[in-house]
Amino acid sequence: MSSYDTYKYDVLVIGAGGAGLRAAIEASSQGVTVGLICKSLLGKAHTVMAEGGIAAAMANVDDRDNWKVHFTDTLRGGQYLNNWQMAEIHAKEAPVCVRELEAWGALFDRTEDGKILQRNFGGHKYPRLAHVGDRTGLEMIRTLQDHCIYQGVEVHMECTIITLLKDGDRVVGAFGYERERGRFKTFHAKAVILATGGVGRSFKISSNSWEYTGDGHALAYEAGAELIDMEFLQFHPTGMIWPPSVRGILVTEGVRGEGGILLNKNGERFMFNSIPDAYKNQTSDNEEEGWRYIQGDKDAKRPPELLTRDHVARCIVREIKEGRGSPHGGVYLDISWIKKKISNSEEHIRKKLPGMFHMFKKLADIDITKVPMEIGPTTHYMMGGIRVHAETQMSTLPGLFAAGECGAGLHGANRLGGNSLSDLLVFGKRAGEYAAKFAKENKAGAIDEKQINETEKYALQPFERENGDSPFDVQFALQDMMQQWVGIVRNEEEMLRAKEHLRLLRKRSANVFVNGNREFNPGWHTALDLRNMLIASEAITMAALERKESRGAHFREDYPDKDPNCGKYNLVIKQNASGEMTIRQEPIPEIREDLKKIIEEMK
Repeated sequence: MSSYDTYKYDVLVIGAGGAGLRAAIEASSQGVTVGLICKSLLGKAHTVMAEGGIAAAMANVDDRDNWKVHFTDTLRGGQYLNNWQMAEIHAKEAPVCVRELEAWGALFDRTEDGKILQRNFGGHKYPRLAHVGDRTGLEMIRTLQDHCIYQGVEVHMECTIITLLKDGDRVVGAFGYERERGRFKTFHAKAVILATGGVGRSFKISSNSWEYTGDGHALAYEAGAELIDMEFLQFHPTGMIWPPSVRGILVTEGVRGEGGILLNKNGERFMFNSIPDAYKNQTSDNEEEGWRYIQGDKDAKRPPELLTRDHVARCIVREIKEGRGSPHGGVYLDISWIKKKISNSEEHIRKKLPGMFHMFKKLADIDITKVPMEIGPTTHYMMGGIRVHAETQMSTLPGLFAAGECGAGLHGANRLGGNSLSDLLVFGKRAGEYAAKFAKENKAGAIDEKQINETEKYALQPFERENGDSPFDVQFALQDMMQQWVGIVRNEEEMLRAKEHLRLLRKRSANVFVNGNREFNPGWHTALDLRNMLIASEAITMAALERKESRGAHFREDYPDKDPNCGKYNLVIKQNASGEMTIRQEPIPEIREDLKKIIEEMK
């Protein structure tokens, strides 16, 4: 086989978004050598698209907020399928991580007395999201990237990992290739952290960028790690709809947090008709009271537009299906209406939502200070992923850790807005800390040359075929099928059809061919991404078939209600010895008594 460059580190971090950068910073601070791999360019991470803010109970705007309320909100939003230990750690440590980010140079918006400003967001009882206008993720990445480079972390840009390397059950490195020139690289490490993000590119309409092909999920699964909660895929209620060139681009929840309302084609504020019983004591059915809440009135109830994302997305789908949608298959999100309440509303919107104002103006020629936006649900975030230990973030394989969106457990059946950024800070930090500890306590494992040779041969096969499917055709077919049959509203008949199509698509993907050579070849990149996308899609479909109820982001029209028995377990997916995907139910551990009391108090 061909020769390749080899790199050795104590800790290897795969993925350079918020979780990967925070993990690399923490590991490096522990005095170990760290390598960081990013599929794209450094700084071009999907964390940038998290615009609304970082959820942390700092109580800067409402002094009633604390970690106990945040913990309870997270469990309620996740329908109590969350790993409650992770939810506790997250709620307690998020404020510390935000202040840490501030100390490293992040420039947050401020209250009048100089504290970090916090805004309202869906599912959160109090204003909790520390933010930088509507570009919080960008500021986070800028800050973490600068600090990471300052720490001396070695970065490999535009590099894709094809497989994890193992010594027995232990993960000891990774093998991949340089996307620009097609040259293979081997990474030898005492500990590996996966921070590769989500799976959104398996769907036709998605807010996710091209890197989100489920790489971490598939790498861990093929190495023998367990996945969990894969049926829970979040469809963000508000993505751009028109023109077609912008379909799916995220419209931050911050628009609703600043007073934006949802309207159908008849101008009706339809969310007033759909307030779940669990939230009725916190949610207003009155426009005036909802506006007072947005303005910071501690005695007012929040508007229904700030309910959890799964609920808002289903309400939008209902309006569209029942013929009350907008001309291009969505509904309207209107922030311009606040001119009735604020005299300088145009200036206010530009100040609070500068990114949204410029995005709609430049991409759709729409002035959101004057007219409503046309929006609809878009595939956004995967709650499911690699099963990890709550405290250490180690997977079920020794030496393999995971953090951020490709890790799982914190969010349960549905993620609250803003919890993603605090998740990656809290658990990226922990993954880096414990991966460094593992590296210090263990010698480097042995690299299996046979595994490398087999992977290299597999990777080059598309060039050796004279005919077959285009990888792009297979990718488009997968995206269409998953969007149609395993999307926001699911049923058994369609998902069984999807399962059969996945079998056929696997056959097609095994016979794709590419033209040209290894240098600058997007067809080859797509051919190698297909395996990951298909693994993630199969896991989503199998878990969605197994969960015969509707809960959180998983909605089945043939089982529209919650089943109390289904709320007692998570679904765990693993590859068996013969390479088949298996699924099992695992009981949720009994919650600690002191945390039970907190939940009861918060109710």
